[in-house]
Amino acid sequence: MALDGKVLVTGGAGYIGSHAVLALLDAGYEVVVVDNLVTGFAWAVDPRATLVEMAVEDPRIGEVVAEHRVAAIMHFAGSVVVPESVSDPLKYYRNNTAATRALIESAVAAGVPHFIFSSTAATYGTPARVPIAEGDPTQPINPYGMSKLMSEAMLKDVAAAHPLNYACLRYFNVAGADPQGRSGQSTLGATHLIKIAVEAAIGKRAHVGVYGTDFDTRDGTGVRDYIHVADLAEAHVAALDWLVAHPRESVTLNCGYGRGFSVLEVLDAVDRVTNRTLDRRMEGRRAGDPAELVADNAAILSTFDWAPKRADLDGIVRDALAWERHLAESGR
Repeated sequence: MALDGKVLVTGGAGYIGSHAVLALLDAGYEVVVVDNLVTGFAWAVDPRATLVEMAVEDPRIGEVVAEHRVAAIMHFAGSVVVPESVSDPLKYYRNNTAATRALIESAVAAGVPHFIFSSTAATYGTPARVPIAEGDPTQPINPYGMSKLMSEAMLKDVAAAHPLNYACLRYFNVAGADPQGRSGQSTLGATHLIKIAVEAAIGKRAHVGVYGTDFDTRDGTGVRDYIHVADLAEAHVAALDWLVAHPRESVTLNCGYGRGFSVLEVLDAVDRVTNRTLDRRMEGRRAGDPAELVADNAAILSTFDWAPKRADLDGIVRDALAWERHLAESGR
């Protein structure tokens, strides 16, 4: 069953959104991007897509939906830094929860039938067990996770009242860059470990901070499930295909590989790939960081026509490093 219209991608000029745009276009979908370009970059949007500079909560988004015959929305726009959410929670409830509510309202008013939401493993908080399954308790320990969980709840309630189905995809740690070098993580001051480490590897940073060495993990540092951004983007295309084929069903699924790496193990991988040793600075824990987040990914593997193609830590690092070098060479 084909989608009758275009896909609107919010935040499509950002890191994950730009990769989803590439995956959609490569799969033959027509795409319109809505992004306010506060943290995104117009140059990151593939020229095959249409870019509209606008905030997702702008009521004129309904005009964009009508003009472009939008039949599905992929919603990536929002704020994503956990420590910042602790120090500035209202920003996260505005940019994530309130803005998502406005976007869902626009979708319902325009009769958009399919909605894919960029959620997070932070909805689980400190998990009672690892790996984490979708049915495990959702008890966020930071406003970022709560802002996303509230948005999930809104989608569930709206889908029960209106002809809309949805997929909430709970990401674990997203990393890497497009293997073809078309996009990557370009945000200034990014807080993602692999991004920071490859910046340090090419001299953009003097050292890498290791935040927390006393967690209850195998080496005392935090453990995360790292998923390649290109695999994640392809999971979104698979989600869209599933929603179109199952118009009366919705789903909430983890996006991860089911294997975790500690901070020190990731830095070891960067050392291997770059053949150099990063300067590591041991620091105290950051607010809102759980010890270990690893996905049980059985549900997504059995539900979607999707399987990871790039589940190799060194490969993720190589792609991230290649993109970082490209940014440096292009002056970006």
